[in-house]
Formats: sequence, C-alpha cells, structure tokens
Amino acid sequence: MTATTSTTTTLLADIGGTNARFALLADGGLGPITHMVVGDYGTFQQALAAYLGDTVPIRRPRHAVFAASGPVQNGRCALTNNSWIIDAAELCSDHGFSSVRLINDFEAVGWALPRLPPGSLLQLGGRERVAGAPLAALGPGTGLGMVISIPHAGAPIVVPSEGGHSTMAGSSLREDAVIEHLRRRFGHVSSERVLSGAGLENLYDALASIDGVTVPERRAVDITRAGVEGICPISRAAVDMFCAMLGSVAGNFALAIGAKGGIFIAGGILRHMPEFLAASQFRARFEEKGRLKAYLAPIPAYLVLDEHVAFVGLRALTEAEGLG
Repeated sequence: MTATTSTTTTLLADIGGTNARFALLADGGLGPITHMVVGDYGTFQQALAAYLGDTVPIRRPRHAVFAASGPVQNGRCALTNNSWIIDAAELCSDHGFSSVRLINDFEAVGWALPRLPPGSLLQLGGRERVAGAPLAALGPGTGLGMVISIPHAGAPIVVPSEGGHSTMAGSSLREDAVIEHLRRRFGHVSSERVLSGAGLENLYDALASIDGVTVPERRAVDITRAGVEGICPISRAAVDMFCAMLGSVAGNFALAIGAKGGIFIAGGILRHMPEFLAASQFRARFEEKGRLKAYLAPIPAYLVLDEHVAFVGLRALTEAEGLG
C-alpha cells in the first residue's frame, strides 16, 4: 500500500539513556508504543530509520514531537547518558518532516501532570492538591530528571530543570560519610550521583567500602531486588538510603517552588517497588525541614505508576500546538 501524508499524523518518541519508545498519534488516537534498546543502534537516526522502516504506516507522519533525556538547545540535544545526538533540522531534511519539536524528556512529564488520572498514581502522604498551585516532578532513572508545571489558562507553563545536578547534602553522619566517599571519587556529588540507576550502584559500593564488607558486583536492578527481598544487608541499606535521600531532595524541590499542587515521582526505578517506597523514610524526610514542616505536611506526593507517562505529556503538547 502506498504511504500518504496527513497533517493529523504525528510521530511521538520518548528517548532515554537506555530505551527509546516510538508511537504514532493519528486522528486523536495513539497507536501501539514500540520499545527499542538504545545500545542496539549507533545513532538516533539509525533507530528512527529502523522504526519507520518496520512500521510502514499507511499515513507517513508529517510532524514529530520528541522527548529526549538531555538539555535541548536550539533544536538540538546531546543525550546526557549515551552518545546519541538528536538534531531537529537534520531530521526534517533527512526524513521529510514539516516540523520537529524537540523537548527534554522531563518536560514531557511536566505536560502530563495535569492529565494523570488517580488510577495511575499512588499517594505518598500529604492531603489535597491546591488548585492553581505549581506541580513538580522528579524521576530517578538513567539520570535524575526534574520539571515544574504551572497551571495557566489554555495550557500549563512547563519549565524543565537541570536540578538533578545540584549538590547533594547529607542529613546524617552516615550520609555525610557516603557523600565524602563519593566526593573523593567524583569531585562534585550531585543528587543524580546517588538518585539514579548508577547512583544506587554508587550508594551500594560506598556503603560496602565504609562498612568494610566484601560484596558481589551488582547492577541497580539487582541491588533493588536484593534490597527489597532482604537477602543482602548492604543492598537493603543502599535502597533505604536511596528512598530517604529522595525524600530530602523532593522536599527541597517543593519548598523551592511552592509546589502545593503536588510532587510527583516518576522514572523506572521506584515504579517497581511502590510498597517499599510507601513504607520507607521518603515521606518523613520529605517533611523534615525544621520550622517548615507544617508547610510541607499538607503537600501531597505521588508515585507515578504509568510506564508511558511521557506519551501522555507528548500528546498534551501536540494537541496544545495543534499538531495532532
């Protein structure tokens, strides 16, 4: 069948450090989401060509809206945690798109926040959201993304942030020791150095070294499993510290922007351990801000359970800009 062009067909993509996901938005309906492993392709262009070649849509997409895990400048993004470079102008030239909109991956999450139904959220303390107040999200995954969403007539104002690279502070002597250990290794210890997949591995290695314990090398997914199941004390200590530190960082973020509309935790790591997070020190540390505890106590926090939250946001942005 010959492919045709339609102004109501838009290609959406969520491009992370580990996985890239593609889907077509046609006539207001979102098609199947295709998952691709970043490591299987040398460049984003190769992955995109493979997706378009395999999908062979009846109506070739005229527009594209992509979310990428890195800072975007002048329509170009060098991904933070892999070697891919995405350039909107090149994509228009090479693939015939009329327009390519490139945003940070957590900007897509910011667009999604007002649209997330209660069924896709697990509330982690607090009370009701304050209507019209800012919302914020942070997400430990390959990195640590952050975004602010400010309600506004017609469409929200979404402000991406690189706050994941701000300096991490300890809240106990043990956390201070871990940060000092990591400082000797990295120099600057950002929140992302402890609150990401690689960050969980850093916590595990640091705690083992500080405690003088020999442990097997583990990846983040194995540390999480061993910690949640309680089969490795160092893994459990690392996951406990991860959740506690995340609470501190989330509370700082809420204070900084007055996020009375809610704080949302996205990203792949914690979505697989909701009960553990709910029972952890996350909420206590979220509120543990001295004289401002009473300010933070009513602010609801939520774990986002929707694996494809970025596509909710990409669709919202596409509709707001009249592209799909």
